Amino acid sequence: MTGLIVALDDPHIDRAEELAGHLAGSVSAFKVGLTLFTVAGPDAVRRIGRFGPVFCDLKLHDIPHQVGLAAEQLAKLGAWMFTVHASGGAAMMRAAVDAAGKSESSPTVSAVTVLTSLSRTDMADLGIDRSPAEQVGRLARLATQAGVGALVCSAQETELLRKQLGDEVVLVTPGIRPAGSAEGDQVRVVTPARAVEAGASYVVVGRPVTDADDPAAAAASIAEALAT
Repeated sequence: MTGLIVALDDPHIDRAEELAGHLAGSVSAFKVGLTLFTVAGPDAVRRIGRFGPVFCDLKLHDIPHQVGLAAEQLAKLGAWMFTVHASGGAAMMRAAVDAAGKSESSPTVSAVTVLTSLSRTDMADLGIDRSPAEQVGRLARLATQAGVGALVCSAQETELLRKQLGDEVVLVTPGIRPAGSAEGDQVRVVTPARAVEAGASYVVVGRPVTDADDPAAAAASIAEALAT
């Protein structure tokens, strides 16, 4: 069954904590990303963690030594899963995996392949002469060889990665928009039902839940779509 991770991308920790309390027990995990971490720091992981597993999405990208040290601290904080950029290279990802593996909590390291906000044109602007799907496949192979336990990718590439890597790897898919929802700054988006069909392990949903008049009802509706 595909799990639902709700992204608490709110600049107010009290409001994010209140929302987590309303959704506790009805979602698989909560995402603490750059906005909330910048506002509240490590305490954001601790406070949100009282209501469920925390997917700490800081997208670590630095030299291996620094990433290893940061991974060690995220493990101590109790993060269930945290992200690194696959484009940081194999040595950097291995440093994160090694640090996580040595900790008592042993969080899952999830490698971000290509941001869901990037199009083929954006890739060309970055000097990458490949489609997002081709780049995702290349980075996914590098990440799994480095020992990461999960990958972050658009659900548009999930089916490709399932064929390439099999059923064991955990695939986390942001850019999920229920039918009729605004895409916002996302480019490579799909519906929850399509994400399930493509083989996503978890979907990450933010604004369609957090900006809803009734966030609990919105989350329940998405969870129902994931279960069908």
